[in-house]
Amino acid sequence: MAEITLRVNGKDNKVDVPSETPLLWVLRDTLELTGTKFGCGAGLCGACTVHLDGNAARSCSTPVSQAAGKSVTTIEGLGAGGLHVLQQAWIDEEVPQCGYCQTGQIMSAAALLAKTPNPTDEQINQAMNGNLCRCGTYERIRKAIHRAAAEGGSR
Repeated sequence: MAEITLRVNGKDNKVDVPSETPLLWVLRDTLELTGTKFGCGAGLCGACTVHLDGNAARSCSTPVSQAAGKSVTTIEGLGAGGLHVLQQAWIDEEVPQCGYCQTGQIMSAAALLAKTPNPTDEQINQAMNGNLCRCGTYERIRKAIHRAAAEGGSR
């Protein structure tokens, strides 16, 4: 066990966990931030996407030790001051069906818009590649990203 300090959603948290524990389980089980979902456990589906220093990262395959000293943002932190523009766009475009993958989708989209405020369809496809939606809402996801970009994107 190692005591690790994580900065999650702007708040420092000390956790006493093995350093190789996946960040996902520290977020969900230790810090009780359950918005980040478990999907595949291999970093392939995107359900567990969070931001590490503003970059989209798969928390199921990121050891907690690699998050130490970095800023971690979860879906709870993205909308901490009210709905994020992407969250509102998701509602307006009626993106979710089952909703399970959507937090990871939104986190990947937020990382994209932070770097590319007005993305093309190809840039969206590239950024969202690897975020799987078993319900197949990809067209609505793309439409919601464009809507959020038109409304100011990363705020």
